This record gives sequence, C-alpha cells and structure tokens, in this order.
Amino acid sequence: MIRKNILWIILSLLTSLPVFADGGAPKGKLFIIGGGERGEELIKAMISESNLTPDDYIMVLPMSSELPVESTEAIAKQFQASGAKHISSINFDRAMTANLRLVDSVRRAKLIFITGGDQNRFMSIVKDSELYTALHQAYQQGSLIAGTSAGAAIMSEKMITGKPAHSNNDRNPFGQLKHDIVEISEGMGFLKNAIVDQHFIARSRYTRLFSTLASYPKLAAIGIDEGTALLVYKNKATVIGKAQVLVVKNPRKLNVSKTGYISWDKVDFGLYIDRQQFKLN
Repeated sequence: MIRKNILWIILSLLTSLPVFADGGAPKGKLFIIGGGERGEELIKAMISESNLTPDDYIMVLPMSSELPVESTEAIAKQFQASGAKHISSINFDRAMTANLRLVDSVRRAKLIFITGGDQNRFMSIVKDSELYTALHQAYQQGSLIAGTSAGAAIMSEKMITGKPAHSNNDRNPFGQLKHDIVEISEGMGFLKNAIVDQHFIARSRYTRLFSTLASYPKLAAIGIDEGTALLVYKNKATVIGKAQVLVVKNPRKLNVSKTGYISWDKVDFGLYIDRQQFKLN
C-alpha cells in the first residue's frame, strides 16, 4: 500500500510539471475570436477543428465574465445547436485552481472555451496555478483552446489589458499614436511571437495596436475583428469568419520622439479575410 501511494505521488508530480517547456511544438490548436456575434459558421468550424469524438467533451471557463452563468449558457446553446452533446463548465476561483480533480477535468477536455469579459480577472485566477499548467498541457497534447474577446486577449504571452499605461484624466487615452500608452501584462503565452487585440476594426483600435508594436517590435501585432476568428495550428494562421484580421510587424527605423510620438519608415502590413492564411514565426 505504501509503495502504491508513493507511486501515485510521483505520477501526480510528473503530471503537474509544465510539459510545454520541452514538449516541442504543441499538437493542439488555438481558435481566437475577436468578440462580437459568433455566427453558426464560426461555431461549426470550432467544433470541426477540435476533432471531437463521441466520448470527448467541451469545457467552458467563464472566469473573465461578470455574468458567468449567462455566458456559459449562451455558448452552450450555440454548441448544442451545432451538434455538440457533452458540455461542462467550471467557474474557478483562486482556491479552486489547486483542486487537482477539477483541474484534471480541464486538462482532459478536447475543446476548452474561454468566455469574454475582463482578461485581467481571468489571469488573476489562473496565473501561477495548477490550472495554468493544465491548460498548457491540454494544448500541448492536442486540445483546441478557444476564446472570445477577453478570451482572445489572454492567448498571447504579452497581453493587452485594455487599460492605459498611465493614469490620467484624458477621456481618450488612446487618441494619439504615442509610445507606451498601452498597459501590457502577462497572458497565457500560447502565442509567443505575437500579441492579440480584439474587436479590432469595429472599435478602431489601431493606435492601441501600433503603440504596442512600437513597444514590442519583435512581435507580430494582430488585430482580430468581431465575428471573426484566427485558427492557429503550429506556425500557420487561418482566418475564419465574416470580417478581417490585420497583421503588422517588423517596423524599420523605429523612433520615439522626446514627446513620445512614434515614427517608422516601413512596416510589414497584411489584411486577411475568410479562409486566407499567413505564417507565424
């Protein structure tokens, strides 16, 4: 009995290790939705790309939302209307992220959906927890990780929090294209070489994204519009949905003036629509 208990402890410790660190390229996919209306085509594409079998289930994580029950019910109805049958949800708080039984149920889900709301709320619960590790393990082992709005923002290692970097009384803190106007925090890090913004064209978030690119010029800055998703598998990104995805990267002769204004000579710029693809580093 003692030997069995020791073996169980060793196995538990091994399964809690961050296998994504040395596990090579993830086998899973990312389905990053820019917020807004999720059409039937988007939901069906998400389910199809997850390769759900009759024994698999979907896990909804609503921690970003102030209305977790309503958010879960809304996406669950859409999944069910598109043929999905097994849908679960856990609204974790910080203490629950240490519950290995609950965490394991997330790790084993074939499709994990992160709702909209406040990305900072989600990360405050998940960061440096067993749940954070489990989400990376699920992605590494082949699960599809999906998120909308705030659930899209958390996908990158450098996360746009949605807040201005400096507290002031300006009603429009992103009204000028200046350096360091965007607050950046730590996201989930599924995307290492890109940073994501959402509701992009609908809310004209160009200055926010361009300022972020100036702060992190080695990253690709990606703006995903509403009703549109970016499917990421290995180094290939495919646009799915009714609107567009904008990508800006590699600013040349980047300069920041004494007053904070940004300039650059050239930048790689791409604008993509449904089913078009581009590569990520």
